[in-house]
Amino acid sequence: MKKIGILSDTHGYLDEKVFHYFEPCDEIWHAGDIGSMEVAERLAAFRPLRAVYGNIDGQELRRCYPEVLRWRCEDVEVLMKHIGGYPGRYDASVKPLLLNEPPQLFVAGHSHILKVKFDRSLNMLHINPGAAGLSGWQVERTLVVLTIDGKRMTDCSVISLA
Repeated sequence: MKKIGILSDTHGYLDEKVFHYFEPCDEIWHAGDIGSMEVAERLAAFRPLRAVYGNIDGQELRRCYPEVLRWRCEDVEVLMKHIGGYPGRYDASVKPLLLNEPPQLFVAGHSHILKVKFDRSLNMLHINPGAAGLSGWQVERTLVVLTIDGKRMTDCSVISLA
């Protein structure tokens, strides 16, 4: 069983509350627009970090993190990409990956809009944790915590960084 802290769109700003909310987590996943190596390094020093780069991330972050990441967490196939869209409106850059080999969990960022939705057509959970940083148009800064136990994904919590 693993507890996962999921965030996106920090844009170089890391709220100290993230460490409190991710304290019980085994891993942290960052869905892009990290914004600075300092943010990535602080997260990686706190918990094992999996991350993808986003459209605002520079060459240093792009050398360290891929555009698309696919792996298995417990018995769940996970796909993460910064610009991914959402059920019914997936981005053309990720659509073939989703349609040809659907994962059980797809994590994306970019929109700054929190969305946790099950895609029945692909039998897949989609999570966009919203934006955790200060840049952007989001009204509320958010994080997501999820438990993965074997093939089960449970205890999905949305955390507001008010």
